Amino acid sequence: MNRFLAAAAAALLLIALSACGGPAPEASLPTPDVPPAAEPEPAPLEPTPEELAARQIDSLLASMTLEEKVGQLFFVRCPAEHAAEDVSSYHLGGYLLFGRDFKDKTANEIIQTIRSYQQSAAIPLLIGADEEGGTVVRISSNPRIRSEKFASPQRLYALGGMDRILADTEEKDALLSALGINVNLAPVADVSADSGDFIHPRTLGQDAAATADYVAAVTAQMAADRMGSVLKHFPGYGSNVDTHTGIAVDSRPLEQFRAGDFLPFQAGIAAGGSRTAVLVSHNIMEALDPALPASLSPAVHQLLRQELGFDGVVMTDDLAMDAVSAYAENGAVAVLALQAGNDLVVTTDYRTQIPKVLEAVETGDLAEAVVDAACRRVLTWKQSLGLLTPES
Repeated sequence: MNRFLAAAAAALLLIALSACGGPAPEASLPTPDVPPAAEPEPAPLEPTPEELAARQIDSLLASMTLEEKVGQLFFVRCPAEHAAEDVSSYHLGGYLLFGRDFKDKTANEIIQTIRSYQQSAAIPLLIGADEEGGTVVRISSNPRIRSEKFASPQRLYALGGMDRILADTEEKDALLSALGINVNLAPVADVSADSGDFIHPRTLGQDAAATADYVAAVTAQMAADRMGSVLKHFPGYGSNVDTHTGIAVDSRPLEQFRAGDFLPFQAGIAAGGSRTAVLVSHNIMEALDPALPASLSPAVHQLLRQELGFDGVVMTDDLAMDAVSAYAENGAVAVLALQAGNDLVVTTDYRTQIPKVLEAVETGDLAEAVVDAACRRVLTWKQSLGLLTPES
């Protein structure tokens, strides 16, 4: 049988089987589409400590009224009367304590007084003092607090170099912390090797490089001790006269500042991290702004932020000094200070200045965004010093 006949016979056989109900070959059915198994959702990432810290500041800032935010921008001289009441009435950011606040008092009296201020505050206060050592010793001038005054940086350096300075810094931080003080307006970062300079007794008395090493070491120790440090007096005091009594005009070229005066500030900014602030002097820096004191000059603040890269709290020197009193129309010097780029206003007449700032915001002369940015930096500084608990 040839292949054709064989194939035909096989085909006839299949037809016959089908007609007789025999088994037919199975049909090929389509396979249903089965969706792939869903990937499990990744576990949410735990927020970093930095993210949690930023969220706390965001939440706190969003809950504050304009009056509360403006009050936080004032780091003021503690008044002789109604100090606790003014903390809550003006929503103050902090108090600066001077010699009269420590004179003849025991340590316990100081502790209890500061505690009463903190108890009046919805947001914990910065409590600051100038305890530089040497000629500026607000606290250790009281023999009931310390048997002798803290020595000047120059004296300590001569006695034992940086080791002696750091031991002194650690002791100073411990004493201030025990009293309830969380900011020491130190170290002096000005460069002066000339004993004839007004600022010289308060400095290390060495060149810019040695002063930078000193400032870096001291601010690092203060940061480790969780004591707020304040680098002063930016952009560098030089050989200028005392601005407590008049205007000081600094005519040095900008390159001289860059090569010398800025170095200790840069070192302190790097070493102190989030626990250091910068205080701006009232000297007129002609190289940047011949018209305004540095404390009121946007150009000086822009240089500090951009060229030196500082993103922390910037504060004025005391606005009650004669060197700045003539610059503000209607006496609203705090408005000028905030417009220039300061975050904290250091002043005595806060009862006058706070209403002027509020008025400037309401009239549009001072943007509320400026207030918000400054308040955020102040709250962040407080947070870094351990003043804001998770419940604050």
